[in-house]
Amino acid sequence: MDYYINEFAVVDDNVKIGEGTKIWHFSHIQSGSKIGKKCVLGQNVNVGNNVTIGNFVKIQNNVSVYEGVELENYVFCGPSMVFTNIIDPRSKYPQVGAEYYLKTLVKEGASLGANSTIVCGHTIGRFAFVGAGAVVTKDIPDFALAVGNPARVVGWLSEAGKKLKFDKDGIAFCEKSQKKYKLENNLVREI
Repeated sequence: MDYYINEFAVVDDNVKIGEGTKIWHFSHIQSGSKIGKKCVLGQNVNVGNNVTIGNFVKIQNNVSVYEGVELENYVFCGPSMVFTNIIDPRSKYPQVGAEYYLKTLVKEGASLGANSTIVCGHTIGRFAFVGAGAVVTKDIPDFALAVGNPARVVGWLSEAGKKLKFDKDGIAFCEKSQKKYKLENNLVREI
């Protein structure tokens, strides 16, 4: 076994776990899930059936990644942040099964702050940053900093998480990542 599972974690049958991944106590990984290499799943993390988690993902304590959610490589899920998978839940009218779940995609390198909520059916762009306590009710573009309820874009960050300051031509440079970025049509891309 080339990964670590704490003795108090539960891993169902038919789960794939990548090399170097660590799953800490009171976590539950449900059937059909795939977890990439060198991930860290903190205390009390629940991974639903058939969830795909990329490589180098960090999921902090008390997070449930429900069926219908996909996390690409290098995603960070802050403590107690929340995913949903049904837009109109009712106990009296249960909606059980993947056909009811709205898909949520968190793209490469995105960070989801502590206690943020991602309403299902949306995409969080590459290297986007959702601030602590924010409530995402629409797609968040690549490199965006989104805060508030509902979350709104208030700035732009580099791949390394540094604030981007654009010149008159819409170009910014990040010292930490050594990459250039272009702002046009209210979207940022790496150049």
